[in-house]
Amino acid sequence: MLVSELMSDSVVSISPEEPVSQAARMFFRHNIGSVPVCNDDGQLKGIVTDRDIVLRCIASENDPETTPVREIMSKSLLTVSPTDDVREAARQMSVGQVRRLPVVQDGRLVGMLSLGDMARTHAYDMEASKALSEISSNVRKL
Repeated sequence: MLVSELMSDSVVSISPEEPVSQAARMFFRHNIGSVPVCNDDGQLKGIVTDRDIVLRCIASENDPETTPVREIMSKSLLTVSPTDDVREAARQMSVGQVRRLPVVQDGRLVGMLSLGDMARTHAYDMEASKALSEISSNVRKL
């Protein structure tokens, strides 16, 4: 099965220049834990997570109202293409210790694939379970 068949294509994103507080409000409003960071033409520049906000902004005593997302976002990203196989995406999640992968085509964000997306498709229960187990068993450093 292809990533395009499971990914969510209704993805909210944020500009690198927006304040961290805006990302936090998006998390609350959309009930999500990460937001892709894209420039005006949709090019993926990074991703900001709730953990980034806590560790790289709040715990560092930076003001979320004035700190731009670009200062705390993760810039080194694993991504997949809509035409990649879901099993390969699960492998990347395991290796990279991430629960979500941005789906990129020609450098532009076109969707997100999560472990939850794979788990909802019973054909990939084992891949999602294995990926989650490997992600959860290792401590990821910032």
